Amino acid sequence: MPVTYDPNAAYEVSVTEEIYNTNEGGEWPVRLYQPQGAGPFPAMLDVHGGAWSTGSYLNNEAVDHAIAASGMVVAAIEFRQAPDYPYPAQIIDANYGTRWLKARAADLNADPDSVGALGTSSGGHTLVSSALRPNDPRYASLKAPGGYDASVRYAITGWPVLDSHARYLYAKTSGEDRLMKSSENYFGTEDIMREGNPQLVLERGEQTHTPPMIILQGTADSNVPLSISENFVESYRAAGGSVERELFPGLPHAFTRDPGPETDRAIAMMKDFIARQFA
Repeated sequence: MPVTYDPNAAYEVSVTEEIYNTNEGGEWPVRLYQPQGAGPFPAMLDVHGGAWSTGSYLNNEAVDHAIAASGMVVAAIEFRQAPDYPYPAQIIDANYGTRWLKARAADLNADPDSVGALGTSSGGHTLVSSALRPNDPRYASLKAPGGYDASVRYAITGWPVLDSHARYLYAKTSGEDRLMKSSENYFGTEDIMREGNPQLVLERGEQTHTPPMIILQGTADSNVPLSISENFVESYRAAGGSVERELFPGLPHAFTRDPGPETDRAIAMMKDFIARQFA
């Protein structure tokens, strides 16, 4: 039976943690939000932001819990961060996490063919980098159980860094020293910022997958210029991908961290978008 998703459903949610990945950086946890019901449910990976160097798998806790309560197994992963672990460490971990979630799906009362993903801020860069090139041998370098690939059924991105080089130049010219330094700590050089760059991957025609995508962003986002998501939408559609872009007037970067009607509206948009992928 094909898995279904009803954005208006309501379930109790069990929250647990386990280790999903062990590598030279140590043991890396995943927080699992599991609806309590018959299932099987669809599943979603959450890749948090933090300028590739901060943040945690609790960043999107409110969003993760709300989506799980509508009938979605959500796996929020922790992963290696800069400066200790430069590019492409985070993409490797997210790629592995996607394959791990597919392999664990049956045990989690989920369907491996249903796995989509959410990525916010630098986590949007990480998620989309893997989603566009899920079989890139660098990104898929960690062996995972089950023999699955890291393709995703859909991608939800919040205020994402979809052009890592353009964001670096913006930070440099705007005097945003923290953002500039975080880019340097993760990528090292501008050449690497251009190589590991979803926007330029599309322009170079290097993508192998273009999953349906939605981009959410506040118009008062001072971390990521609106032109970055605008340009990405144009290039994604030119590459044959389906993408939606929803702007939230007057709201800042990472606005869903705070409860309120606009956060509720963003979560409702995410649920509606997911539902359309299973219609």
